[in-house]
Amino acid sequence: MACIQEQPQLGDTNYSNKSNECENSFSYQSHLTEHKRTHTGQKPYQCPECQKGLSRKSDLIQHVRIHTGRKPYHCSDCKRSFRFLSSLTRHKRIHTGQKPYLCTKCWNSSQKSSLTLHERIHTGHKPYQCSECWKSFSRKFSLTLHERIHTGHKPHQCSECWKNFSRKITLTHHEITHTGHKLCQCSECQKSLSKRTKLIQHERTHNGQKPFQCSECRESFSQKSGLARHERTHTGLKPYQCSECWKSFSQKGNLTQHERTHTGLKLYQCSECCKRDTDIVDIAITEDKWVQYFTGLYNDEINRYDEASSVVTVTDDSVQSTVLQ
Repeated sequence: MACIQEQPQLGDTNYSNKSNECENSFSYQSHLTEHKRTHTGQKPYQCPECQKGLSRKSDLIQHVRIHTGRKPYHCSDCKRSFRFLSSLTRHKRIHTGQKPYLCTKCWNSSQKSSLTLHERIHTGHKPYQCSECWKSFSRKFSLTLHERIHTGHKPHQCSECWKNFSRKITLTHHEITHTGHKLCQCSECQKSLSKRTKLIQHERTHNGQKPFQCSECRESFSQKSGLARHERTHTGLKPYQCSECWKSFSQKGNLTQHERTHTGLKLYQCSECCKRDTDIVDIAITEDKWVQYFTGLYNDEINRYDEASSVVTVTDDSVQSTVLQ
């Protein structure tokens, strides 16, 4: 079915242009024409710089500003400039504190785009699905980041050591390791940390807060990752699989340790006998045996010394009798 224009009835001044494809109605023929392109995929307006096609002339005008860098809309409060009027309108709400869109479930107010994402918390709707593993996400940006796990794409590079990262925020945090700049400081022990999230996690070591609770056994954890690992003891989920023998593990660290049995890599060395092992626990056991061995030698020496000291006992009476003789 095609989008058609309804014919006005005699004496009717409130007729509209209506689409038979999606039941959308429009007041003007030009709006209906633009709407039809969403069904046909027609994009008659082409960018002279990158040849990208767009369905509306207004979209082309806005798109060209990406190439020219023109930002005609200025904030009167902070002098910041924007390419689009809608961006300026949203920005102004930072200064006014206005949040005109209200969630009907919890009455939380936010911006329109944020409200759409927020409502998915209540509905559980995740419209963006990975084509590799079928994992779903509530935001397209989250899907884009996730897909880089499969593709290995890391577009953000450190200018100091040329290390690549899949996320810009990860690169920002990494660059702090070069500058030494730490943004957040603990008020209890004055320890400095590079990220606000790490500071929050660190502060729980002081206040004992455990906000993440298991719904099965009510055990609480200070970190969300700890709860996720714990929940696998109930579900039996083992998401980490060895690519060599297909054995599965509930924790990534266990998989990493297991893979060394295939590669033969031995990272941990005993400080006493220089023996190497794949497992730090085995090295700790080896070192503990050496400690026990040397402790036993030390105790044997002490015992022999005590026995030798107790063989001859000299008293004043024996010395006096010897002198008289």
